[in-house]
Amino acid sequence: MRTIFRKSLLGLLGVFVVMLAVLAINTMRYQADIRTDVAAYSLGADIGQATELLSRAIQFETDSTKPDAADFSAFTDFLQQAFPGVFAAVDLEMMAANTPLLRWQGTDPDLAPVLLAAHYDVVPIAPGSLDRWDHPPFAGVVADGYIWGRGTLDNKGALIAMLSAAEHLIQEDFTPKRSVYFSFGGDEEVGGDGARSVAKHLNQQGIQLAWTLDEGSFVLDNVIPGLDVPVASINLSEKGFLTVKLVAEAEGGHSALPPKMTAVGRIARAVDRVQNSPLEGGLDGVTAEFFDALGRHFTLDKRALFANQWLFSPLLETGLSNAASTNAMLRTTTAPTMLSGSNKANVLPTEATATINFRLHPRDTAEHVIAHIAKVIDDPEIDIVFDPAAVREASPVASSSAQGFEDIESSILSVFGEIASVPGLTIAATDARHYAQASDNAYRINPFLVEDDDIARFHGTNERLSVANLERGINFFGALITRQ
Repeated sequence: MRTIFRKSLLGLLGVFVVMLAVLAINTMRYQADIRTDVAAYSLGADIGQATELLSRAIQFETDSTKPDAADFSAFTDFLQQAFPGVFAAVDLEMMAANTPLLRWQGTDPDLAPVLLAAHYDVVPIAPGSLDRWDHPPFAGVVADGYIWGRGTLDNKGALIAMLSAAEHLIQEDFTPKRSVYFSFGGDEEVGGDGARSVAKHLNQQGIQLAWTLDEGSFVLDNVIPGLDVPVASINLSEKGFLTVKLVAEAEGGHSALPPKMTAVGRIARAVDRVQNSPLEGGLDGVTAEFFDALGRHFTLDKRALFANQWLFSPLLETGLSNAASTNAMLRTTTAPTMLSGSNKANVLPTEATATINFRLHPRDTAEHVIAHIAKVIDDPEIDIVFDPAAVREASPVASSSAQGFEDIESSILSVFGEIASVPGLTIAATDARHYAQASDNAYRINPFLVEDDDIARFHGTNERLSVANLERGINFFGALITRQ
């Protein structure tokens, strides 16, 4: 018996040693592939002039909630005056929502064209927040190494950067081999009819783009815990959008004689069931690409988890699900946002409602989510109401192995140096979902380095863009255009 026990113990110990060896080998092999084959690039554009132009661009109050304001047409007029070389070299067509579409004809008509996009409408200033701005939001103040104002990050900074790069290249007598389109949306913040009309126009013309590039992420520095290098997330897709209303009806009456289950109680139970039954997540598809590339840059202990998902997958997914930012990458998210019931404390409502917003992961469809809601609620007395016209499915997933991705990645690295670059997923909405309808691949990144403090400024107070970032953006677009 003792001999058998000893052999069993030795056998278990042997299995343990082998497992440790496998874990160690997998972890050591799971290394970041830092590209060193990309030469540094500097366009040599006039940064002082570009800074002045962005300052002037901010002074046009292109508030997305006031689309008929004179500032919209004035802004597009300003662009033609500010970049005369570009507008002399391109064909210009105005699309819906004051959206200019520019075509810079390439020398090789056999090459599929590409499109660089930005938008110039901006979100409004939050009521009562003006006194918290260090500089007036539409003054375009340049101070302390920054251009301050609404739209610097989202998205006039990128627009001025790409046009500054194109203007400089045209002055240097550069012409791309493939045609380059520029599209500047005038209503991205409220739906993107401008971008939608551009895609429709290209489809009608029989023009299929090789790729498009729009906003969607940044080069993130000290934003993702556990990483000691900046991360450029070149996003391949963006989540969809579905809002449902749960409706429970009842007879109403006085609160002194309540039924066993009121309409409010029924809705509260339903919301609880939906929120506590999240849609299935997983490290697959674009999510797998993101975390596989990102995981290689973490510290040794975290790398061991990503390198050995055959063992640690449940632990890894649980940990990622516990943080809002990483959970949003794993699955379709569930967000109850609105509730309604009686308008008086002692009156039973005849109707109670709850509104829940879902951001659809590319693996899910709206139909799948509706079926999931009905299953987890399990209550035939609750109606699930939604507007099919307002549903937006997740956008197609672009290829991370296509030439467009390689061009964008190489251009990023040529400006930002040896940083991490990963394919990612945009969790909010951009115009890129519309451009994807006329493109083989739609990519999303802004070529600016942002830190954690900058994130709160996005759509918030004291939005700003550093002059150094503006220069980086100009160099990035210069590097990207010269690869075409």
